[in-house]
Amino acid sequence: MATFMDQDFLLDTPLAKKLFHEHAEDRPIFDYHNHLSPADIAEHRKFKNLTELWLETDHYKWRAMRACGVEEKYITGNASPYEKFLSWAAVLPKLVGNALYYWTHLELQRYFGIHELLTPETAKEIWDKTEALLSGDDFTTVSLLSRMKVRVLCTTDDPADSLEWHKKIREDKSIPFKVCPSFRPDKYLTVAQEEVTKALACSPDLRELPIKSDPSVDPRVSDAVNLCRKYDTDSLNEALLKALDFFKENGCLVSDHGFSDFPFESNPEFKERLLLLGKAYADRGIVMQCHFGPIRNNSPKLFAGFGPDAGGDSVGRTTDPYAVSAFFSSLEKEGSLPKTILYNLNPADNMMLSTMAVNFAPRMQYGAAWWFNDMYRGINAQLDELMETGALALSVGMLTDSRSFTSFTRHEYFRRILCRKLGRLAEDGLWSADEETLGQIVEDVCFNNAERFF
Repeated sequence: MATFMDQDFLLDTPLAKKLFHEHAEDRPIFDYHNHLSPADIAEHRKFKNLTELWLETDHYKWRAMRACGVEEKYITGNASPYEKFLSWAAVLPKLVGNALYYWTHLELQRYFGIHELLTPETAKEIWDKTEALLSGDDFTTVSLLSRMKVRVLCTTDDPADSLEWHKKIREDKSIPFKVCPSFRPDKYLTVAQEEVTKALACSPDLRELPIKSDPSVDPRVSDAVNLCRKYDTDSLNEALLKALDFFKENGCLVSDHGFSDFPFESNPEFKERLLLLGKAYADRGIVMQCHFGPIRNNSPKLFAGFGPDAGGDSVGRTTDPYAVSAFFSSLEKEGSLPKTILYNLNPADNMMLSTMAVNFAPRMQYGAAWWFNDMYRGINAQLDELMETGALALSVGMLTDSRSFTSFTRHEYFRRILCRKLGRLAEDGLWSADEETLGQIVEDVCFNNAERFF
């Protein structure tokens, strides 16, 4: 029986072990989609304890705690930091087979050198040891990212953002990696220009920022008006293009879109604006990321008490392949197809999107296993799709999609599964046990392909 979570965790063949330890383990990280706070990076934030580091923003953990019946005061409420940590320690042993169990212990091992399992019995010792370590200067946000060999990371930012923290990061010569803003214009896509024009007519001074709060005005319209004012125009489309240029000037490599629905054929405003942005991305060399299929903020109670990103989201409907094809076909016809990565939350979309990506290759890729799929079964399924319907060797690999500064062990988790799968192929006689060729594929998927693609 294998030793639990030792150096060969998940590596079940001699070739898998060689691929991981010699070709994957020490590769740097290009994390092209996450939700880290650029302010926390710019300020070299230090965390007081594991509750701040782990539980402050991680809705993955919040969902697991709710599933196990933990009261909300121990999740996002007013319980003490230690009480919240104890609640997480009590939940963790119940998460058999859950990726959170493995991620948590990889984080304890890689960041703190702790190899004991986190249980209610070990919680106090682990709390004390990590609290002491976190007080040191080598546990700032910058130090945590550097320890994982992060070279580039792309945060997620509203088009109205001033990007002041990104500017401070670039000016800070002690930060050894790049932090790039990502353009996330979702909330503006279905705002009608007529509504913006009407709101501006009520208060035409474009220099008046922000628009006064008015409960009768759709918040998305208010946001659109403020974006117009920021860029001194009464056209939302023009404001978005000016914002995109500002992002590009400040190092933007990627845009990011999350679609619960994809009304390309049924919503003229959405269609016009998405085509406008797609062409703009192509002109400016910005990669477009499209995430399909979540249904967000299902719980009115959670939304009212906490707001969005509280962990009240789930898998939504499958995506209309005809609408997706129509969008990208329209861009390709005009010679304006940007480099694009497709992600799905509903596993039923796996083959649809993996084959769709090949239609527009090499400018389009089927992306990493996303959100609820970024666990053992989901990652394996994503790798299978890439191998069987595309080209795994060209994949840009994994991302964290996280708000946690210690989530970068997710790259290790992915790399171990990748090496296990390739090693098993050779073991089963489905591929030559050619370490040189497979090792190069591993190195490319872990880092090199992302560096080239972006």
